[in-house]
Amino acid sequence: MKNHVLRPLWVALAFVALILLARYLYVPNDFGVQGESFTFNFHRASNVDEWKNSKRGLPAVGYLGREVCAQCHDEKAESLESSPHAIIQCENCHGPGRDHPDTEDPAAMVIDRSRDLCIRCHADLGYANTNRGSIPAIDPNEHNVDSVCVECHNPHNPDLEDM
Repeated sequence: MKNHVLRPLWVALAFVALILLARYLYVPNDFGVQGESFTFNFHRASNVDEWKNSKRGLPAVGYLGREVCAQCHDEKAESLESSPHAIIQCENCHGPGRDHPDTEDPAAMVIDRSRDLCIRCHADLGYANTNRGSIPAIDPNEHNVDSVCVECHNPHNPDLEDM
């Protein structure tokens, strides 16, 4: 081959080799697909624990799970078990329980009673043939617009008589 062909070829090969070397030096070993799916698993596996233990001014992860809530609120947990809301974790509505068991004042736990919280799931989005479409839906612009949902509905068990 002529030199005018070989020189650019060697430059291109050197450039590719440089990129591969840089990738080898800078990309952590645990970066890549962590599991069966490319959709949500292309990340650095050790980063998950770093974020959970983050001290970067962000709140630490504080969700405790419904089992912890049920230790003191057994009547609510029992009502929730037979409810259509049984799949929803307590902290989805009540917020993270991280500080609640340690507090002297149980009222310090913030409870979101806003209409927007219920409408996240119960607004009619028109997904008729999906799991989302099986959730009882309302038109938020027409159904009791000036009321908060918990004034009429029991959030722990909506199948019970209205409040």
